[in-house]
Amino acid sequence: MRSVTTLVVEADGGSRGNPGIAAGGAVVMDPDGHVVTELGVYVGVASNNVAEYNGLLAGLSAAFERDPEATVHVRMDSKLVVEQMTGRWKVKHPDMRALVEQANTLIAGRPVTYEWVPRLSNARADKAANEAMDRRESFRRDLDPRGQR
Repeated sequence: MRSVTTLVVEADGGSRGNPGIAAGGAVVMDPDGHVVTELGVYVGVASNNVAEYNGLLAGLSAAFERDPEATVHVRMDSKLVVEQMTGRWKVKHPDMRALVEQANTLIAGRPVTYEWVPRLSNARADKAANEAMDRRESFRRDLDPRGQR
């Protein structure tokens, strides 16, 4: 029987103006805590919440691409996304509802847990989101297990 890998996804999003230029960012870490993938998803003009969800979607996609059978632990500083994805808060806005549906389709019943973290504990994902906003384009960097490109 195969042992289950746990991957950690740190995800964030930002908007310069709300709405404004927006992007999501994510990092995927292996079980040893090494960053294996960094992603920035340029969204264009959108709200901060839409950007946060885009960071989550990018991180989940990269994690499941790396290991489709992994257990994924998501860490975010967005209380809204964490609470909506765990089902503790209702999703009222149609744009958010569509993004939650996308995430749930991507998850497809696989084990995913969520944790709210303070903003300072989410600096790597924030940096990726800001890089995508600065560049006004998406990017992906796959790193070796020691965090080198």
